[in-house]
Amino acid sequence: MEEVQRKQALELEEADEATIWSRRDFLSLTAWGGVLAFLATVSVAFLRFMFPRVLFEPSPRFDAGRPDTYQPGTVGERFKQSHRTWIVRYEDGSFFAMLAICTHLGCTPNWIAADRKYKCPCHGSGYYVDGFNYEGPAPRPMDRVKITLSPEGDLLVDKSIVYVMRPGGDPDEQYPESLLRV
Repeated sequence: MEEVQRKQALELEEADEATIWSRRDFLSLTAWGGVLAFLATVSVAFLRFMFPRVLFEPSPRFDAGRPDTYQPGTVGERFKQSHRTWIVRYEDGSFFAMLAICTHLGCTPNWIAADRKYKCPCHGSGYYVDGFNYEGPAPRPMDRVKITLSPEGDLLVDKSIVYVMRPGGDPDEQYPESLLRV
């Protein structure tokens, strides 16, 4: 009987030795795999930190050309796509630059020369030539930006200086410095 027990114990030992992984080996390998995965994640995060995401925006200042290229009583749409700005010249020769951004939701309105108005395609806000809102959900007139003359005589627009218009008032009277008289 003892011999049978010895044979069974010997067979069990041989069966245990025949398995590739013991429980201890498996847990050890799992722990080292977790450590290596953590170190790889931290290394990728560190490398991503070394190359930060930078947003390169165009300069808010741009040259709008010579004043004589704008006819009196017209709206210049040359910079609508590139700078979201209109250059408006009144009949008396004065200029102002207006952001082509609807004050309702930020859409880009269209200039309709036949009706002499701006019309927002998103929700139907309407604006007069000077940017005053007269219809639709827009809460206030469109904003203007600073416009000056360079020493060479070109129009310079600075979008970093914004004249935020208040509702109900004439935009020309709210910020007289937004007009450039040439």
